[in-house]
Amino acid sequence: MRESPKFVSGYHAYTTDVVRIVDLVLIFLAGWLAYKLRFDTWVMTERYLWGLTLGGLFSLMVMPSFDIYRSWRGQVRIQLVFKLLSSYAVIGGMLALVMFMTKTGANFSRLWVGSWMLCGAGSSITIRLIAYPLLNRVRARGGNRKSVLLIGDPVACARARRHLQSLPSAGFDVGRIILTDQDRNGVLSGVTHESYRPSSTIEHDEEEVWICLPVSHGDQVREIQRSLSLSTGNVRYMPDMRDFRLINHSMSDVAGLFMLDLSCSPMSFGARLVKRLEDRLLAAFILLLISPLLLVIAIGVKLSSPGAVFYRQERVGMNGRTFMMLKFRSMPVDVEKGGVRWGGAVGKQTTRFGALLRRTSLDELPQFLNVLKGDMSIVGPRPERTVFVEKLKHDIPGYMQKHMVKAGITGWAQVNGWRGDTDLQKRIECDLWYVEHWSLWLDLKIIFLTLFKGFINKNAY
Repeated sequence: MRESPKFVSGYHAYTTDVVRIVDLVLIFLAGWLAYKLRFDTWVMTERYLWGLTLGGLFSLMVMPSFDIYRSWRGQVRIQLVFKLLSSYAVIGGMLALVMFMTKTGANFSRLWVGSWMLCGAGSSITIRLIAYPLLNRVRARGGNRKSVLLIGDPVACARARRHLQSLPSAGFDVGRIILTDQDRNGVLSGVTHESYRPSSTIEHDEEEVWICLPVSHGDQVREIQRSLSLSTGNVRYMPDMRDFRLINHSMSDVAGLFMLDLSCSPMSFGARLVKRLEDRLLAAFILLLISPLLLVIAIGVKLSSPGAVFYRQERVGMNGRTFMMLKFRSMPVDVEKGGVRWGGAVGKQTTRFGALLRRTSLDELPQFLNVLKGDMSIVGPRPERTVFVEKLKHDIPGYMQKHMVKAGITGWAQVNGWRGDTDLQKRIECDLWYVEHWSLWLDLKIIFLTLFKGFINKNAY
């Protein structure tokens, strides 16, 4: 479920900002072109300039959340095209929402907005169709490449070498390897390597030097760094993190202090804003759409047994905060007065109507109210009761890390069949994978899969 650790991706690390700037420029140019096509003039009025600026700001928040700027190995793939189209659709939707909320929709041409988004998406795709093959051709001919010297233990150096070989568009070639340990396993056969000599000066012609050692070898890393004091090439440290459970790991500069992020929430300010807009818009739309169904279910619950329509239950959400999660009541009143127990969903007493609600997951629908309130998200790890969290957080490694994002109505574990009384460890692995790889695109994918896999499931009780 978890991907291999992320290596330095070379030119991708440097070109990401360039690609973002190019996309931003293309968005502004596309807006101007759409204005010319719509009004037959290049002179844009002030309110359209404000609209253009707002669209540019939205693009800075939305497009990174679709994971567009990761390495695509020099290829324009169908998935990338779909992500670009989806991101522009979301930007257009956000513009439409702002116009609706501010009652300024009548002041803007809908044809202009639509043409703008189509031109923007088309130009972003086209520029990649042109640039990627050119870069690949240049690198295939030996241009725009850098030679790398790896220094470290055999396993870490072998992993770095294999990764670079699988990613030729990164522009790096391993020239030599200097081992701090003996190559007992023969993992570096076929490449020139030598033994490291402590307290010696390392002379090299490579443009890049990567130190590949575990963080526990800090003294050795410092020693190697000193031996490279005469080097004019780029020196990088690639810590071997095989024994770490990493969540959204990256490098950060926090208040002027250099940090290696080991376990961090993906919810930056921009991501939180995008996620909040996604949740509120979709939740309001869905509640409006299913309101007749909610009324029918509420009447059915009330007629099937005495008691309240809704069942409120304390759950643990983002950052370990508790909230009251809503469900349609599917059990007789006071059925849990003797206490609650983990699992055994099949044997729990339900009303006849409640059993139907559970099999079809319709008892979960009131949680869209929790989403509107801000306690939950539409997509995220399923929340658990406080009493169970207190136990499980000590029994399952990394359990509390799933609370780095808002709890959800549906999630990656649910669309993969891990719900009900299934393997809890597998569910947590899915939840942590979601936290590590969150994007707006992933949320939309899970919502889509929920329509086909999430409501009726053999593990739903």
